[in-house]
Parts: sequence; structure tokens; C-alpha cells
Amino acid sequence: MKLQLDRSTRVLGGGTILVGGQPTRLLRLTHDGGRFVDAWRAGAPVSDRPAAVRLAGRLVALGLAHPVPTDQGPWTTDDVAVVIPARDRADLLAACLGRVGPAREVIVIDDGSRDAPAIAAVAHAGGARVVRHPSPRGPAAARNTGAAASSAPLVAFLDSDTRPEPGWLGPLLGHFADPLLAAVAPRIAVPAGREAIAAYESVRSPLDLGDTPGIVAPGRRVGFIPAAALVIRRQALTGAHGFDDEMRFGEDVDLIWRLAGAGWTVRYEPASRVEHPSRARPIGWLAQRVAYGSSAGALARRHPGRMRHVVVPTWALAPWLLTAAGRPRTALLAAAASTAVVTARLPDVPGARRQMLALAAGAQLRIAQQLLDAAWRAYPPVVLAAAMRSRRLRRVVAAALTVSIAADWVARRPRLDPGRFGALRVADDLAYATGVWLGCVRARTIGPLVPAVLRGQPGRGSPRRPA
Repeated sequence: MKLQLDRSTRVLGGGTILVGGQPTRLLRLTHDGGRFVDAWRAGAPVSDRPAAVRLAGRLVALGLAHPVPTDQGPWTTDDVAVVIPARDRADLLAACLGRVGPAREVIVIDDGSRDAPAIAAVAHAGGARVVRHPSPRGPAAARNTGAAASSAPLVAFLDSDTRPEPGWLGPLLGHFADPLLAAVAPRIAVPAGREAIAAYESVRSPLDLGDTPGIVAPGRRVGFIPAAALVIRRQALTGAHGFDDEMRFGEDVDLIWRLAGAGWTVRYEPASRVEHPSRARPIGWLAQRVAYGSSAGALARRHPGRMRHVVVPTWALAPWLLTAAGRPRTALLAAAASTAVVTARLPDVPGARRQMLALAAGAQLRIAQQLLDAAWRAYPPVVLAAAMRSRRLRRVVAAALTVSIAADWVARRPRLDPGRFGALRVADDLAYATGVWLGCVRARTIGPLVPAVLRGQPGRGSPRRPA
């Protein structure tokens, strides 16, 4: 196995300090530990020396580095059963089956299709076995039925409208050499099209979790992985009693969080890619966003304290309270002051004061982006109601939204002009927020709308010398 440092990880202090991850951690190394890291950065595999194994495990656990399997290990595609839930849309199923590739078995779960003969014909032509639900029971039940009908030690779930790229299982199987790994998911990429929604989705799909690997768990940079494409160890799936049949949306997030809570490791591996075309019609696209948001209440009920749209440390509160009070200039001064205070409290690493300042400033910017996103993805009724009562606040809200959209457009570089991109982003956020509030009403909880305020500061990690 090799290690790849996370993009956020910085090597300071002559190679004896690592800073990075999310949440940000600072880790001190011995000189031997620094030499290990230097070798791994140069491409050397992790040796079997106990100190090297311990350090590698710690870096991975803290999100400072990610394992890069050098081969598939003992697992092959003969150990995988592919399960594809389907309901009508036989043409999409045919395209998916044509891209699955080798596996021990492929099972299509017909979840109450109106044209069952068409689904059966396509499945048989693609070499798959069909198990049928007489009436629709939802994707969670369909996946559970498919897993129960298979026997392989690994189960790969694919939605019928996905299109795996050639060799997609290869980069995923190597991770199962870790006996504590429950599941791993590929990157779900949306191909850019000529239509505005497709162009938008190609850079801002909620299913595309980016090009950085990582551990998946609440509070991590990758907080969930969608079951649209997911490989899971049967032992872990059985121990968790599968997907929750009662959840129509968010059932994949619920399963991943239950696995993480039970001590399993879940990983995201973007070296494997699966395509997922966007919805073409605006009504269907917005309805999907509302549905995604509606899972927030049910998830908050099942996982108290985990489903939060805002997580902010105490040291970053003042600038945003002042912004909400309509005092943006004072808020900027408060942000600068808190950044300076946090920088002063960070360890004095020789020659690294500038990097420490950048670390604290970067933390402020990430919090700013999180709060701006949450304002429209969780709190638009509150924001709009407050803006209606204050002209100054209306100007602040309009400026913040404009800056957020402009920064987003510059960072993502979509095949859209800023006007259309901004309109689609506002529609996207408001549809999702509608779902969040509907979900909270249905579940009778305000958990997802309650901000989590954390104590601490960026860069504080364990002072242990791990190697």
C-alpha cells in the first residue's frame, strides 16, 4: 500500500509537523516519522515496520493522508454481486448493463415496473437475473431484496440510470484488504451537456463529491456517499440489517452513518468513476432537489446531533453575528481580529508563521462559504423575513448572495454564463431548502436547523509524537 497526502496537508518545521485535514489537525512527528513521510511523498510504499504502520494508520484516521492500494489484493470481480434496482426506463437499464463489466452475478430488481416484460427482456439480454416486486416498494427495499438474492461476499449497488466507466471496480476492490472497511464508493460524475441544467449539474451535482478521496463519516469533509454507486461488504450490510425500508430518501446516508457509528470504515475513492446523467426537465430536477432536502428531518430523528447545516466554532461567531446585525464593516474587523488571535495561539513553528496565518484565514473563508450556502439551503425563510424588515440588511443579503454566486462561478468554471448559473443555483438552493423544512415538519424536529457551535480552533491536533 502507498499513501497520498491530502491536498490540504502542509509539511512544516523541516518535515516534523503536518497540518491539514478537515477538521484541521496539527500533528508533530519525530525525525523518523518525518523520514517516513518524505519517503511516502516520493512514492515509496508503506513498509512493515511497526512504527511506519502506526504512523500511516494515524495519518489516514486524521484525514491527513489516504491509502492508495497498489493492486486489488485478494479480491476480484468474481467476489462481487452487482445489484441494480429498476423501475421502468428500460433504455437506461440497457445502457447501465452494457457498462457493468465482469462480476460473479448481476441481479436486476424490478420494483413494480408498469412494463415488466420490457425490463425482463433488457435484463436477460444483458446477462442479468430478474427478481420482481409486484408493486413499488422503493429503492431501499429493492436493494435489500437484491442483496438477499445474491451470495457474493461483496455487493455492488448501481442505480439503473448510472453508467460505470470501464474497470470501475478495480480501484475500489483494493480497499477491502482493510478488514475494517465496510464500504467504498466511486465518484459519480455528471456529463456536461448542451442544456443549461446538464451544464450546471456537471459542476454542482449533489452526487458528485469531488476528486479528493477520504474517510466518510458525519463531520468529515465527505459526510456521506450515495448508494447510486456503492460497493459494500456483505458482513457489514447484514450486521447493519441493510437499508431502512421506511426511508424513501436519505436511506443511503442513514446506512453509512450507522456503519460509521458501529466502528466500520467507509471510504470515498474518486479514482473510480460512474456517470449519472442529469434530469433534463426543470420540474423533475427541482422535485428531486426537494426530495433530497426532505430526508433531513428523518435523518435528524435517527441520528441526533449529526444532521446539521451549520457547524461553526465559537471563535468565528462574532463576525457573523455582526453581519446579521447589519454591520458588515465591523464584522470585517472582527474577522481580522479573530484570525490574528487564532494565529497567535497556534504553535510557533520556525519559519512557518505565514503558513499559520494562511491556515487561520482559510478557516475563516471556509466558514464564510458554509454560512452563505446555509443561508439559502436551510434558512431562506429566516433570511428573507429579516431582510424585509431592514433596508440595510437587504443590501447585505443581496451583496452576500452576489459574492457567493460569483465566487462559485469562478471556482467551478461551468459552461454557463454567470446569469444562468446564478439563476439555477438560487432555484437549486431554494428547492432543497423547501425539502428541508417539509422534512422537519413531517418528522416534527428542528434538529437540522439548529446550528452546532464547537469549541476549539484550527490546527489543534494531538501533541503526541506518533513515530
